Amino acid sequence: MNKKIWKRFEELENTIKSIETTKKIVHERTIRAHMFDTHETEEISRIDSSEIITWCIQVKDLLKKIVNTDSIYYKEFYDITASINSNEKFDTFLIIKSIFLTFKNDYEKGYLSSIKTLIQAEVFETQLEQAQELLNSGYKLASAVIAGVVLETGIREICTQEEIAHGKLDKMNADLAKKGIYNKLEQKRITALADIRNSAAHGKESEFTKEDVQKMIRDIKDFLAKHLDNI
Repeated sequence: MNKKIWKRFEELENTIKSIETTKKIVHERTIRAHMFDTHETEEISRIDSSEIITWCIQVKDLLKKIVNTDSIYYKEFYDITASINSNEKFDTFLIIKSIFLTFKNDYEKGYLSSIKTLIQAEVFETQLEQAQELLNSGYKLASAVIAGVVLETGIREICTQEEIAHGKLDKMNADLAKKGIYNKLEQKRITALADIRNSAAHGKESEFTKEDVQKMIRDIKDFLAKHLDNI
C-alpha cells in the first residue's frame, strides 16, 4: 500500500468531521402518513461551508490517482458532485461521504487496482520476458538494453506516484532515495544496473557478463514488485 496515498485518505477522512460541524437545520416540515393518520417531522439540513467544494476536488484527485475514470467509484462521485455548491443539503454530503468511505475501505483491503498500473505491469512483464529470451539466445547486449528501459520506465512511474519530477535516471534515483522511498543501498544498486544498461547501449560487451544481465533482470523485477503499486 502506498503510504503517501494512505496518508491522504486519512487527511480527507479527518476533514469530514470538520465539514460536519457546519451542519445547520434550515427548515422543518411535517409529513402526514395516510395509512395511520400520523405526522412526522422532517428536517432539512444544509452544510454552509466552502470546505465541501475543496474536499470534493481533493477526493476526485485521489480517485484519479488510484482508479480509471471509468470506475464506478469515480463516476458516482463525479455525477453527484458535479453541481454541488457551498450551501449543499446535508443528505447529499452523506451520500458522497459514504462513497468515499467505501472506496477507502476497499483500497485498504486491496480490492482496488489502477487499470493504468495493471496495463503497465503487463508491459513490464512482457519486456522482461523478452529480455530473458534474448539473453538465453546469447544476445546479452540487447537483453541488457531492454531490461534497462524497463528499469527507467519503472523509476518514472514511481516518481509519478510520489509526485517527484521526471528527469535523468540518476537524478530521479537520487530524489527517490532522498525522499526515503528506498534506502542508499537500493540507490547504489539502481546506479549499478543503469551502468550495465549504458555499457550495453554503447556496445561495451566486455564490461559485464551474461550472469550480470541475468541478475539485472531478476533485480529489476524484484525492485518493481516492491516499489511500484500492483506490479
